[in-house]
Amino acid sequence: MLEFENACPDMPVPPESAFALWTAKAIAAAAAGKPVSVGIRIVDEEESAQLNRDYRGKDYATNVLSFGHELPAMILDALDELPLGDLAICAPVVLREAAEQGKSADAHWAHMVIHGLLHLQGHDHEDDAQAEAMEALERSLLKDLGIADPYQEKTQENE
Repeated sequence: MLEFENACPDMPVPPESAFALWTAKAIAAAAAGKPVSVGIRIVDEEESAQLNRDYRGKDYATNVLSFGHELPAMILDALDELPLGDLAICAPVVLREAAEQGKSADAHWAHMVIHGLLHLQGHDHEDDAQAEAMEALERSLLKDLGIADPYQEKTQENE
């Protein structure tokens, strides 16, 4: 289940149905026998910077922030639905990065959703081995959606 909120209605943000598709793709294996819920909020740079400052100690807007739900096992066992967590995705940053990287906005939105949801499922990129494993999973999920490798550098040959 996806709880979606767009706090940037004047920005060109994909429809909720696109976020639902990307979310379903990224959490297909996470359910562990129960439905999974996730929240996605589209934010502006001010809100992203505030969240990043408050929760990560970094004073700038960033593309995606992941907030996992940390509930005791006994509570999780009693729930009919597993709360995976929430994402805050900054529309201006995502759109700027897509333009700077020569990627379609929708492809970059999909990548940010999948990247954030993989963090909620315990994946990380703190060291090279973790980064390689997480990026391989991102590439695979995006490829299944018909989206090119987000880590491949654009060159004149592949533009």
